[in-house]
Amino acid sequence: MLLRTTAQLRNDLARVTLRNSIRTNVVRCLTTRCLHRRSLQRYQGSGGKFSVEPWRQQFRYYADYPDHIKVALPALSPTMETGTIISWQKKEGSDKLNEGDLLAEIETDKATMGFETPEEGYLAKIIQPAGAKNIGIGSLVCIIVSDEGSVAAFKDFKDDGSAASAPKAAPAAAAPPPPPPPKAAPKAAAPPPPSMPTTAGDRVFASPLAKRLAAEQGLSLQGLRGTGLFGSITAKDLGGAGPAMSAGTAHAGGMDIPVSNVRGVIAKRLLESKQTIPHYYLTIDVKMDAALKMREQFNRMMEKENVRVSVNDIIIKAMAMACKKVPEGNSAWLGNVIRQYDNVDVSVAVSTESGLITPIVFGADWKGIAQISKDVKALAAKAREGKLQPQEFQGGTITVSNLGMFGIKQFSAIVNPPQSIILAIGTTENRLIPADNERGYNSAQFMSVTASCDHRTVDGAVGAQWLSAFRSLMENPMTMLL
Repeated sequence: MLLRTTAQLRNDLARVTLRNSIRTNVVRCLTTRCLHRRSLQRYQGSGGKFSVEPWRQQFRYYADYPDHIKVALPALSPTMETGTIISWQKKEGSDKLNEGDLLAEIETDKATMGFETPEEGYLAKIIQPAGAKNIGIGSLVCIIVSDEGSVAAFKDFKDDGSAASAPKAAPAAAAPPPPPPPKAAPKAAAPPPPSMPTTAGDRVFASPLAKRLAAEQGLSLQGLRGTGLFGSITAKDLGGAGPAMSAGTAHAGGMDIPVSNVRGVIAKRLLESKQTIPHYYLTIDVKMDAALKMREQFNRMMEKENVRVSVNDIIIKAMAMACKKVPEGNSAWLGNVIRQYDNVDVSVAVSTESGLITPIVFGADWKGIAQISKDVKALAAKAREGKLQPQEFQGGTITVSNLGMFGIKQFSAIVNPPQSIILAIGTTENRLIPADNERGYNSAQFMSVTASCDHRTVDGAVGAQWLSAFRSLMENPMTMLL
Protein backbone atom coordinates (compact mmCIF):
# COMPACT_ATOMS: atom_id res chain seq x y z
CA MET A 1 0.00 0.00 0.00
CA LEU A 2 2.84 2.41 0.85
CA LEU A 3 4.65 1.61 -2.41
CA ARG A 4 1.45 2.27 -4.41
CA THR A 5 0.96 5.66 -2.72
CA THR A 6 4.61 6.62 -3.33
CA ALA A 7 4.35 5.69 -7.02
CA GLN A 8 1.16 7.75 -7.42
CA LEU A 9 2.77 10.80 -5.82
CA ARG A 10 5.81 10.41 -8.09
CA ASN A 11 3.56 10.30 -11.17
CA ASP A 12 1.56 13.36 -10.03
CA LEU A 13 4.78 15.29 -9.44
CA ALA A 14 6.05 14.39 -12.93
CA ARG A 15 2.77 15.54 -14.53
CA VAL A 16 2.84 18.86 -12.66
CA THR A 17 6.49 19.44 -13.62
CA LEU A 18 5.78 18.71 -17.29
CA ARG A 19 2.69 20.98 -17.28
CA ASN A 20 4.63 23.85 -15.70
CA SER A 21 7.46 23.43 -18.20
CA ILE A 22 5.07 23.64 -21.15
CA ARG A 23 3.31 26.68 -19.68
CA THR A 24 6.66 28.42 -19.07
CA ASN A 25 7.80 27.81 -22.66
CA VAL A 26 4.50 29.10 -24.09
CA VAL A 27 4.66 32.28 -21.98
CA ARG A 28 8.30 32.84 -22.98
CA CYS A 29 7.45 32.49 -26.70
CA LEU A 30 4.48 34.84 -26.45
CA THR A 31 6.49 37.41 -24.51
CA THR A 32 9.31 37.32 -27.05
CA ARG A 33 6.83 37.72 -29.91
CA CYS A 34 5.10 40.71 -28.25
CA LEU A 35 8.42 42.44 -27.56
CA HIS A 36 9.47 41.91 -31.18
CA ARG A 37 6.21 43.40 -32.49
CA ARG A 38 6.49 46.32 -30.09
CA SER A 39 9.96 47.13 -31.40
CA LEU A 40 8.60 47.33 -34.96
CA GLN A 41 5.37 49.16 -34.24
CA ARG A 42 4.23 52.19 -32.33
CA TYR A 43 1.29 52.15 -29.98
CA GLN A 44 -1.42 54.64 -30.85
CA GLY A 45 -3.34 55.84 -27.81
CA SER A 46 -6.63 56.52 -29.60
CA GLY A 47 -8.44 53.28 -30.31
CA GLY A 48 -5.83 51.11 -28.62
CA LYS A 49 -4.43 49.72 -31.89
CA PHE A 50 -0.95 49.13 -33.16
CA SER A 51 0.00 50.73 -36.45
CA VAL A 52 3.28 50.83 -38.33
CA GLU A 53 4.84 54.28 -38.33
CA PRO A 54 5.30 55.01 -42.06
CA TRP A 55 7.83 57.89 -42.01
CA ARG A 56 10.10 56.65 -39.21
CA GLN A 57 13.11 54.66 -40.37
CA GLN A 58 13.75 51.56 -38.21
CA PHE A 59 17.10 50.42 -36.85
CA ARG A 60 18.46 47.31 -38.50
CA TYR A 61 21.18 45.13 -37.05
CA TYR A 62 23.87 43.70 -39.33
CA ALA A 63 26.79 41.50 -38.48
CA ASP A 64 29.20 43.51 -40.65
CA TYR A 65 28.05 47.05 -39.80
CA PRO A 66 27.16 49.02 -36.65
CA ASP A 67 23.56 49.94 -35.90
CA HIS A 68 22.34 52.27 -38.62
CA ILE A 69 19.27 53.67 -40.35
CA LYS A 70 18.56 53.23 -44.03
CA VAL A 71 16.84 56.37 -45.35
CA ALA A 72 14.64 55.79 -48.38
CA LEU A 73 13.32 58.38 -50.83
CA PRO A 74 9.82 59.39 -49.64
CA ALA A 75 6.87 60.48 -51.76
CA LEU A 76 6.92 64.27 -51.40
CA SER A 77 3.77 64.76 -53.48
CA PRO A 78 0.71 62.58 -54.19
CA THR A 79 1.66 62.11 -57.86
CA MET A 80 5.40 61.60 -57.33
CA GLU A 81 6.81 58.32 -58.68
CA THR A 82 10.48 59.22 -59.06
CA GLY A 83 12.68 62.06 -57.90
CA THR A 84 15.94 63.83 -58.69
CA ILE A 85 18.41 64.84 -55.96
CA ILE A 86 19.38 68.43 -56.67
CA SER A 87 21.82 68.85 -53.78
CA TRP A 88 22.80 67.47 -50.38
CA GLN A 89 22.74 70.04 -47.58
CA LYS A 90 24.80 67.89 -45.18
CA LYS A 91 28.24 66.33 -45.59
CA GLU A 92 29.22 62.76 -44.90
CA GLY A 93 30.57 62.23 -41.40
CA SER A 94 31.28 65.84 -40.46
CA ASP A 95 27.83 67.32 -39.86
CA LYS A 96 25.62 66.52 -36.89
CA LEU A 97 22.04 65.81 -37.95
CA ASN A 98 19.15 67.07 -35.87
CA GLU A 99 15.64 65.84 -36.55
CA GLY A 100 13.92 68.31 -38.89
CA ASP A 101 17.13 69.73 -40.43
CA LEU A 102 17.16 70.15 -44.19
CA LEU A 103 18.98 67.08 -45.49
CA ALA A 104 18.62 67.40 -49.27
CA GLU A 105 16.75 69.23 -52.04
CA ILE A 106 14.71 66.90 -54.22
CA GLU A 107 12.98 67.67 -57.49
CA THR A 108 9.56 66.03 -57.66
CA ASP A 109 7.11 65.91 -60.56
CA LYS A 110 5.98 69.46 -59.70
CA ALA A 111 8.66 71.41 -57.84
CA THR A 112 11.93 71.32 -55.92
CA MET A 113 11.27 70.53 -52.27
CA GLY A 114 13.32 70.15 -49.12
CA PHE A 115 13.73 66.70 -47.56
CA GLU A 116 14.08 66.90 -43.79
CA THR A 117 16.31 64.67 -41.66
CA PRO A 118 14.16 61.78 -40.31
CA GLU A 119 16.47 60.91 -37.37
CA GLU A 120 19.20 62.47 -35.26
CA GLY A 121 22.75 61.27 -35.82
CA TYR A 122 25.47 61.55 -38.44
CA LEU A 123 25.35 61.16 -42.20
CA ALA A 124 27.53 58.08 -42.69
CA LYS A 125 27.06 57.44 -46.41
CA ILE A 126 25.40 59.15 -49.39
CA ILE A 127 24.13 56.43 -51.71
CA GLN A 128 22.56 58.64 -54.39
CA PRO A 129 24.85 61.58 -55.25
CA ALA A 130 23.66 65.05 -56.15
CA GLY A 131 22.35 65.07 -59.69
CA ALA A 132 21.06 61.48 -59.60
CA LYS A 133 17.84 61.34 -61.64
CA ASN A 134 14.77 59.10 -61.78
CA ILE A 135 15.26 57.65 -58.30
CA GLY A 136 12.28 55.46 -57.47
CA ILE A 137 10.15 55.96 -54.37
CA GLY A 138 11.52 53.76 -51.57
CA SER A 139 15.04 53.63 -53.02
CA LEU A 140 17.92 53.92 -50.56
CA VAL A 141 19.44 57.41 -50.63
CA CYS A 142 21.68 57.57 -47.54
CA ILE A 143 22.77 55.94 -44.28
CA ILE A 144 22.47 57.60 -40.85
CA VAL A 145 24.25 56.38 -37.70
CA SER A 146 23.70 57.43 -34.11
CA ASP A 147 27.34 58.14 -33.17
CA GLU A 148 30.21 59.71 -35.10
CA GLY A 149 32.52 56.77 -34.41
CA SER A 150 30.41 54.48 -36.61
CA VAL A 151 30.79 56.63 -39.73
CA ALA A 152 34.10 55.10 -40.85
CA ALA A 153 32.57 51.63 -41.02
CA PHE A 154 30.39 52.69 -43.97
CA LYS A 155 33.17 54.08 -46.16
CA ASP A 156 32.91 51.19 -48.62
CA PHE A 157 29.22 50.42 -48.03
CA LYS A 158 27.37 49.25 -51.15
CA ASP A 159 23.61 49.14 -51.56
CA ASP A 160 22.39 45.56 -51.91
CA GLY A 161 18.97 46.77 -53.08
CA SER A 162 17.14 45.74 -49.90
CA ALA A 163 15.80 49.26 -49.29
CA ALA A 164 15.03 49.99 -52.92
CA SER A 165 12.20 48.75 -55.05
CA ALA A 166 13.73 45.35 -55.45
CA PRO A 167 11.95 42.75 -57.60
CA LYS A 168 9.13 41.12 -55.65
CA ALA A 169 10.23 37.68 -56.76
CA ALA A 170 13.04 37.78 -54.18
CA PRO A 171 11.89 39.90 -51.21
CA ALA A 172 14.23 38.28 -48.67
CA ALA A 173 17.55 39.84 -49.60
CA ALA A 174 19.01 40.22 -46.11
CA ALA A 175 21.96 37.98 -46.97
CA PRO A 176 22.65 38.05 -50.72
CA PRO A 177 24.16 34.83 -52.06
CA PRO A 178 27.88 34.83 -52.88
CA PRO A 179 28.77 35.51 -56.51
CA PRO A 180 29.22 32.38 -58.67
CA PRO A 181 32.70 31.24 -59.69
CA PRO A 182 34.05 33.00 -62.78
CA LYS A 183 33.81 29.92 -64.99
CA ALA A 184 30.55 28.53 -63.64
CA ALA A 185 27.70 28.41 -66.12
CA PRO A 186 24.54 30.14 -64.84
CA LYS A 187 22.29 27.15 -65.46
CA ALA A 188 21.34 26.27 -61.91
CA ALA A 189 19.79 29.63 -61.00
CA ALA A 190 17.70 31.07 -63.81
CA PRO A 191 17.83 34.82 -63.15
CA PRO A 192 15.63 37.25 -65.03
CA PRO A 193 16.80 38.25 -68.50
CA PRO A 194 20.16 40.05 -68.25
CA SER A 195 18.75 43.07 -70.00
CA MET A 196 18.15 46.16 -67.93
CA PRO A 197 15.32 45.58 -65.42
CA THR A 198 12.93 48.43 -64.78
CA THR A 199 10.26 49.32 -62.22
CA ALA A 200 8.16 52.48 -62.49
CA GLY A 201 9.29 54.38 -65.54
CA ASP A 202 12.79 53.61 -66.86
CA ARG A 203 14.81 53.50 -63.66
CA VAL A 204 18.01 51.52 -64.09
CA PHE A 205 19.11 49.07 -61.39
CA ALA A 206 22.84 49.56 -60.89
CA SER A 207 25.32 49.49 -58.05
CA PRO A 208 26.34 52.83 -56.51
CA LEU A 209 29.91 52.34 -57.81
CA ALA A 210 28.64 51.75 -61.34
CA LYS A 211 26.46 54.88 -61.17
CA ARG A 212 29.34 56.97 -59.85
CA LEU A 213 31.75 55.77 -62.52
CA ALA A 214 29.15 56.29 -65.24
CA ALA A 215 28.53 59.86 -64.05
CA GLU A 216 32.26 60.65 -63.90
CA GLN A 217 32.96 59.19 -67.36
CA GLY A 218 29.79 60.51 -69.00
CA LEU A 219 28.43 57.02 -69.78
CA SER A 220 24.81 55.94 -70.21
CA LEU A 221 23.47 52.93 -68.32
CA GLN A 222 20.50 52.60 -70.65
CA GLY A 223 20.40 49.24 -72.45
CA LEU A 224 23.36 47.66 -70.61
CA ARG A 225 23.31 43.97 -69.69
CA GLY A 226 23.74 43.63 -65.94
CA THR A 227 25.54 40.71 -64.27
CA GLY A 228 24.87 41.70 -60.68
CA LEU A 229 22.14 40.76 -58.22
CA PHE A 230 18.74 40.56 -59.97
CA GLY A 231 20.40 41.59 -63.23
CA SER A 232 21.65 44.93 -61.87
CA ILE A 233 24.56 46.71 -63.56
CA THR A 234 27.95 46.54 -61.86
CA ALA A 235 31.20 48.40 -62.51
CA LYS A 236 32.57 45.63 -64.73
CA ASP A 237 29.52 45.94 -67.02
CA LEU A 238 30.43 49.50 -68.06
CA GLY A 239 32.70 48.37 -70.88
CA GLY A 240 29.86 48.46 -73.41
CA ALA A 241 28.30 51.72 -72.20
CA GLY A 242 27.75 54.56 -74.63
CA PRO A 243 27.80 58.32 -74.01
CA ALA A 244 25.14 59.61 -71.63
CA MET A 245 22.37 61.98 -72.63
CA SER A 246 22.71 65.50 -71.25
CA ALA A 247 20.39 68.12 -72.66
CA GLY A 248 19.84 65.86 -75.65
CA THR A 249 21.47 63.18 -77.78
CA ALA A 250 22.16 64.06 -81.38
CA HIS A 251 21.61 61.51 -84.12
CA ALA A 252 21.19 61.49 -87.88
CA GLY A 253 17.57 62.69 -87.78
CA GLY A 254 17.82 65.29 -85.03
CA MET A 255 18.10 65.17 -81.24
CA ASP A 256 16.50 63.08 -78.48
CA ILE A 257 15.61 65.09 -75.37
CA PRO A 258 15.10 63.18 -72.10
CA VAL A 259 11.63 63.44 -70.57
CA SER A 260 11.75 65.21 -67.20
CA ASN A 261 9.60 64.25 -64.22
CA VAL A 262 7.42 67.33 -64.69
CA ARG A 263 6.97 66.77 -68.41
CA GLY A 264 6.07 63.12 -67.85
CA VAL A 265 3.34 64.00 -65.35
CA ILE A 266 1.98 66.75 -67.61
CA ALA A 267 1.73 64.30 -70.50
CA LYS A 268 0.01 61.71 -68.33
CA ARG A 269 -2.58 64.09 -66.91
CA LEU A 270 -3.38 65.81 -70.22
CA LEU A 271 -3.81 62.48 -71.98
CA GLU A 272 -6.09 61.30 -69.17
CA SER A 273 -8.11 64.52 -69.42
CA LYS A 274 -8.66 64.29 -73.19
CA GLN A 275 -9.48 60.58 -73.05
CA THR A 276 -11.88 60.61 -70.11
CA ILE A 277 -13.50 64.08 -70.04
CA PRO A 278 -16.19 64.96 -72.62
CA HIS A 279 -14.97 68.44 -73.58
CA TYR A 280 -17.04 71.08 -75.33
CA TYR A 281 -16.02 74.64 -76.13
CA LEU A 282 -17.75 78.02 -75.94
CA THR A 283 -16.20 81.19 -77.40
CA ILE A 284 -17.29 84.76 -76.78
CA ASP A 285 -15.90 88.26 -77.44
CA VAL A 286 -15.54 90.62 -74.49
CA LYS A 287 -15.42 94.41 -74.89
CA MET A 288 -12.43 95.49 -72.81
CA ASP A 289 -12.59 99.31 -72.85
CA ALA A 290 -14.08 99.67 -69.35
CA ALA A 291 -11.73 97.07 -67.83
CA LEU A 292 -8.67 98.72 -69.40
CA LYS A 293 -9.76 102.14 -68.18
CA MET A 294 -10.28 100.82 -64.64
CA ARG A 295 -6.85 99.14 -64.73
CA GLU A 296 -5.24 102.45 -65.75
CA GLN A 297 -6.95 104.29 -62.89
CA PHE A 298 -5.96 101.63 -60.34
CA ASN A 299 -2.31 101.71 -61.41
CA ARG A 300 -2.19 105.51 -61.11
CA MET A 301 -3.72 105.34 -57.65
CA MET A 302 -1.33 102.64 -56.40
CA GLU A 303 1.81 103.87 -58.13
CA LYS A 304 3.38 104.95 -54.84
CA GLU A 305 2.71 101.49 -53.37
CA ASN A 306 4.55 99.88 -56.29
CA VAL A 307 1.48 97.81 -57.23
CA ARG A 308 0.59 97.29 -60.87
CA VAL A 309 -2.60 95.46 -61.75
CA SER A 310 -2.59 93.39 -64.94
CA VAL A 311 -5.50 92.44 -67.18
CA ASN A 312 -5.05 88.87 -66.00
CA ASP A 313 -5.67 89.96 -62.39
CA ILE A 314 -9.01 91.48 -63.39
CA ILE A 315 -9.87 88.31 -65.34
CA ILE A 316 -9.20 86.16 -62.26
CA LYS A 317 -11.51 88.32 -60.17
CA ALA A 318 -14.24 88.25 -62.84
CA MET A 319 -13.98 84.43 -63.08
CA ALA A 320 -14.38 84.12 -59.32
CA MET A 321 -17.44 86.40 -59.27
CA ALA A 322 -18.97 84.53 -62.24
CA CYS A 323 -18.63 81.31 -60.21
CA LYS A 324 -20.62 82.93 -57.40
CA LYS A 325 -23.36 83.83 -59.88
CA VAL A 326 -23.33 80.40 -61.60
CA PRO A 327 -22.02 77.97 -58.96
CA GLU A 328 -22.24 74.97 -61.31
CA GLY A 329 -19.08 76.28 -62.95
CA ASN A 330 -17.21 76.01 -59.65
CA SER A 331 -17.63 72.25 -59.35
CA ALA A 332 -15.74 68.97 -59.73
CA TRP A 333 -16.62 65.52 -61.02
CA LEU A 334 -15.77 62.97 -58.31
CA GLY A 335 -17.32 59.87 -59.83
CA ASN A 336 -20.32 59.22 -57.59
CA VAL A 337 -20.96 62.87 -56.71
CA ILE A 338 -20.57 66.34 -58.20
CA ARG A 339 -19.00 68.65 -55.63
CA GLN A 340 -19.83 72.36 -55.72
CA TYR A 341 -17.30 74.45 -53.81
CA ASP A 342 -18.06 77.42 -51.58
CA ASN A 343 -14.77 79.25 -52.11
CA VAL A 344 -13.39 79.99 -55.57
CA ASP A 345 -9.71 78.98 -55.83
CA VAL A 346 -8.42 79.95 -59.26
CA SER A 347 -5.53 77.91 -60.72
CA VAL A 348 -3.33 80.09 -62.94
CA ALA A 349 -1.36 78.33 -65.68
CA VAL A 350 2.31 79.38 -65.53
CA SER A 351 4.94 78.31 -68.05
CA THR A 352 8.32 77.31 -66.62
CA GLU A 353 11.49 75.84 -68.12
CA SER A 354 10.53 72.37 -66.92
CA GLY A 355 6.87 72.57 -67.99
CA LEU A 356 3.46 73.92 -67.12
CA ILE A 357 2.32 74.33 -63.51
CA THR A 358 -0.83 75.84 -62.03
CA PRO A 359 -0.30 77.72 -58.73
CA ILE A 360 -3.53 78.68 -56.99
CA VAL A 361 -4.99 82.03 -55.95
CA PHE A 362 -7.07 80.91 -52.99
CA GLY A 363 -10.27 82.74 -52.12
CA ALA A 364 -10.25 84.89 -55.25
CA ASP A 365 -13.98 85.60 -54.74
CA TRP A 366 -13.36 87.61 -51.55
CA LYS A 367 -9.91 89.06 -52.32
CA GLY A 368 -9.43 92.48 -53.89
CA ILE A 369 -7.79 92.85 -57.29
CA ALA A 370 -4.67 94.38 -55.74
CA GLN A 371 -4.22 91.37 -53.42
CA ILE A 372 -4.82 89.00 -56.33
CA SER A 373 -2.09 90.84 -58.25
CA LYS A 374 0.39 90.39 -55.39
CA ASP A 375 -0.47 86.70 -55.03
CA VAL A 376 -0.09 85.99 -58.74
CA LYS A 377 3.31 87.68 -58.97
CA ALA A 378 4.63 85.84 -55.90
CA LEU A 379 3.32 82.47 -57.06
CA ALA A 380 4.64 82.90 -60.60
CA ALA A 381 8.11 83.77 -59.30
CA LYS A 382 8.18 80.72 -57.01
CA ALA A 383 6.91 78.51 -59.84
CA ARG A 384 9.71 79.57 -62.20
CA GLU A 385 12.28 79.02 -59.44
CA GLY A 386 10.82 75.58 -58.68
CA LYS A 387 10.10 76.59 -55.06
CA LEU A 388 6.34 76.03 -54.90
CA GLN A 389 5.07 73.97 -51.98
CA PRO A 390 2.52 71.19 -52.70
CA GLN A 391 -0.32 73.09 -51.05
CA GLU A 392 0.30 76.01 -53.42
CA PHE A 393 -0.43 74.09 -56.61
CA GLN A 394 -2.56 71.09 -55.58
CA GLY A 395 -6.29 71.65 -55.72
CA GLY A 396 -8.04 74.64 -57.24
CA THR A 397 -11.65 74.82 -58.42
CA ILE A 398 -11.30 76.53 -61.83
CA THR A 399 -8.36 77.37 -64.13
CA VAL A 400 -7.32 80.25 -66.38
CA SER A 401 -4.75 79.98 -69.18
CA ASN A 402 -3.68 83.25 -70.85
CA LEU A 403 -1.74 83.31 -74.14
CA GLY A 404 -2.81 86.81 -75.13
CA MET A 405 0.66 88.24 -74.50
CA PHE A 406 1.94 86.06 -77.37
CA GLY A 407 -0.57 87.51 -79.82
CA ILE A 408 -2.75 84.37 -79.85
CA LYS A 409 -6.24 85.43 -80.85
CA GLN A 410 -8.11 82.31 -79.74
CA PHE A 411 -7.36 78.78 -78.51
CA SER A 412 -9.01 75.90 -76.64
CA ALA A 413 -7.40 74.67 -73.42
CA ILE A 414 -7.64 71.20 -71.86
CA VAL A 415 -9.73 70.81 -68.68
CA ASN A 416 -7.66 70.43 -65.51
CA PRO A 417 -9.31 67.44 -63.75
CA PRO A 418 -11.32 67.18 -61.58
CA GLN A 419 -12.31 70.78 -62.32
CA SER A 420 -15.17 71.58 -64.70
CA ILE A 421 -14.01 74.73 -66.57
CA ILE A 422 -10.77 76.16 -67.89
CA LEU A 423 -10.89 79.60 -69.52
CA ALA A 424 -8.51 80.27 -72.43
CA ILE A 425 -7.67 83.97 -72.87
CA GLY A 426 -6.68 85.39 -76.25
CA THR A 427 -5.16 88.74 -77.14
CA THR A 428 -6.96 92.09 -76.99
CA GLU A 429 -7.31 93.83 -80.35
CA ASN A 430 -8.83 97.04 -81.67
CA ARG A 431 -11.93 96.59 -83.83
CA LEU A 432 -14.19 98.91 -85.78
CA ILE A 433 -17.88 98.97 -84.86
CA PRO A 434 -20.60 100.43 -87.14
CA ALA A 435 -22.01 103.62 -85.59
CA ASP A 436 -24.46 106.41 -86.48
CA ASN A 437 -21.96 109.28 -86.65
CA GLU A 438 -20.06 111.27 -89.23
CA ARG A 439 -17.38 108.60 -89.63
CA GLY A 440 -19.91 105.75 -89.64
CA TYR A 441 -17.93 103.70 -87.10
CA ASN A 442 -16.40 103.62 -83.63
CA SER A 443 -13.37 101.66 -82.39
CA ALA A 444 -13.27 99.42 -79.34
CA GLN A 445 -10.95 96.88 -77.68
CA PHE A 446 -12.15 93.27 -77.81
CA MET A 447 -10.78 90.08 -76.28
CA SER A 448 -11.73 86.55 -77.39
CA VAL A 449 -12.13 83.95 -74.63
CA THR A 450 -12.97 80.25 -74.91
CA ALA A 451 -14.33 78.16 -72.06
CA SER A 452 -13.55 74.43 -72.17
CA CYS A 453 -16.20 72.64 -70.09
CA ASP A 454 -16.74 69.14 -68.74
CA HIS A 455 -20.15 68.07 -70.04
CA ARG A 456 -20.60 65.67 -67.11
CA THR A 457 -20.92 68.56 -64.67
CA VAL A 458 -21.70 71.62 -66.80
CA ASP A 459 -24.37 71.36 -69.48
CA GLY A 460 -24.11 73.58 -72.54
CA ALA A 461 -26.75 76.03 -71.34
CA VAL A 462 -25.08 76.31 -67.93
CA GLY A 463 -21.69 76.89 -69.54
CA ALA A 464 -23.23 79.65 -71.67
CA GLN A 465 -24.73 81.27 -68.56
CA TRP A 466 -21.36 81.20 -66.80
CA LEU A 467 -19.57 82.71 -69.79
CA SER A 468 -22.27 85.38 -70.17
CA ALA A 469 -21.85 86.31 -66.49
CA PHE A 470 -18.09 86.56 -66.97
CA ARG A 471 -18.50 88.88 -69.97
CA SER A 472 -20.96 91.09 -68.09
CA LEU A 473 -18.51 91.47 -65.20
CA MET A 474 -15.59 92.28 -67.51
CA GLU A 475 -17.57 94.85 -69.50
CA ASN A 476 -18.90 96.43 -66.29
CA PRO A 477 -15.96 95.86 -63.90
CA MET A 478 -17.27 98.19 -61.19
CA THR A 479 -20.04 95.64 -60.52
CA MET A 480 -17.40 93.33 -59.08
CA LEU A 481 -17.26 95.70 -56.10
CA LEU A 482 -20.98 95.34 -55.34
